[in-house]
Amino acid sequence: MEQERGPKKIREEVLTCPVCGKPTLRIEEYLYEVPHVGKVILSSGKCSSCGYKFSDVRLFEAKKPGKIIYRVEEPEDLNALVVRSASASILIPELGLRMVPGPASEGFITTVEGVLDRFLEALHAACADPSADKKACKEMEEKIKAAKEGRMKFTLVIVDPEGVSEVASPKAQRAPVTRKELEELGYVVAPGFGEEEQKN
Repeated sequence: MEQERGPKKIREEVLTCPVCGKPTLRIEEYLYEVPHVGKVILSSGKCSSCGYKFSDVRLFEAKKPGKIIYRVEEPEDLNALVVRSASASILIPELGLRMVPGPASEGFITTVEGVLDRFLEALHAACADPSADKKACKEMEEKIKAAKEGRMKFTLVIVDPEGVSEVASPKAQRAPVTRKELEELGYVVAPGFGEEEQKN
């Protein structure tokens, strides 16, 4: 019997909107089978009163909190699927790029190339400011484009405090994340986090 691969609604409810305070925020969650990734939960919400919207995506089965390290060395490495939950950060150290979660952060599924496109969009928005350093903007744009076109090697790091993000490739490695790394990215870290690892 062939397994159904389409989305299956697993939850629907109406909650109080965090923006306008009215009980008109409709939340829907779907379970979806993604090739090479497995089961993911797609969440979306919209408030019928003020229009507030959000979306998130996360692995159905959470792994340990940590970081995912993916080395991009060949052009085909840009095709790996990336599942980034709304709570995860993405770093590309060689380019000095950081995507950290904020109040309006949304989860997404894309490729490594798609992640670079998101950084380019953010760069273009920041560089539209009249006070932006146009020379620095142009240099960064060229670096991101070189990475996107497979002309430079780089490392994609997802810092995932909930263990619900993924890079769908056998090359992707999972590693522990330290309290200091999380705090530097602006996460509030629970007391006792990482103490077990330090004892071992």
